[in-house]
Amino acid sequence: MYRRLLIAVPYLWLLLLFLVPFGIVLKISLSDLALARPPYLPQIDVSKGWEGFANFLSGLDFENYVWLTGDDLYWKAYLSSLRIAAISTVLTLLVGYPLAYGMARAPREWQPTLVMLVILPFWTSFLIRVYAWIGILSTEGYLNQFLMSVGIIDIPLKILNTNTAVYIGIVYTYLPFMVLPIYAALERLDGSLLEAAEDLGSSRAGAFWLITWPLSRPGVVAGCFLVFIPVIGEFVIPSLLGGSGTLMIGKVLWEEFFSNRDWPVASAVAIVLLLILVIPIVLFQRNEDRAREAER
Repeated sequence: MYRRLLIAVPYLWLLLLFLVPFGIVLKISLSDLALARPPYLPQIDVSKGWEGFANFLSGLDFENYVWLTGDDLYWKAYLSSLRIAAISTVLTLLVGYPLAYGMARAPREWQPTLVMLVILPFWTSFLIRVYAWIGILSTEGYLNQFLMSVGIIDIPLKILNTNTAVYIGIVYTYLPFMVLPIYAALERLDGSLLEAAEDLGSSRAGAFWLITWPLSRPGVVAGCFLVFIPVIGEFVIPSLLGGSGTLMIGKVLWEEFFSNRDWPVASAVAIVLLLILVIPIVLFQRNEDRAREAER
């Protein structure tokens, strides 16, 4: 009984915070737009029980999903979000891996302090940190003032309201999500393996690619997922740091919900976004399970 209760806790958590909201959003996505509060007309009448559900199935249509295929704004937003998320994940990995490697190779007594410094930005509001980058990247911001004072540039750089500013904001914000899983994998690495590889004639670079990188790959994969998944639906950073040319699905969702008040179409956009994220994760998990079984 105790084991069943212990196992039931995460399932109950998923039920209340994922499956139930997912069902509500799915129901809205299959509804019709209406001038009401809330602004949609449900196609399923729960009060009528099975009869209402049967009527819903008989008249089921995917009009809102068909609408998404007819307007190129949505698929362009999906592709742009995937591209920005992929580039941001690679940039975060390029910055985060050396940082995590240095933390793992630091003296043992310094490692807790370094970990605290990595998570220190979380002690400040996310919105305040993004607004701080506006003051840094603006035309008259601190970055341009510094570059002009040392003579590197003569005129201010146009960074704010560009995709470059969005990449900077994303890498800064999500860097701890990349560093911590990689650090956890590298911190458990047995240093004697590297010593053995060097004793057998391998160079340090060769030992890194043959031993360190493969053993740290689970942390790299976890970090990439922790960055890639939330960045696709990011709204605050592209809205504050990006310009009108920065098209991401999070901004489209906000426009549909709050400007157009088209909840059914916005819910359909959210459902498609969820499928885009879930399907690759499920396929990757199955491949990992097969690889583990093959190793056994």
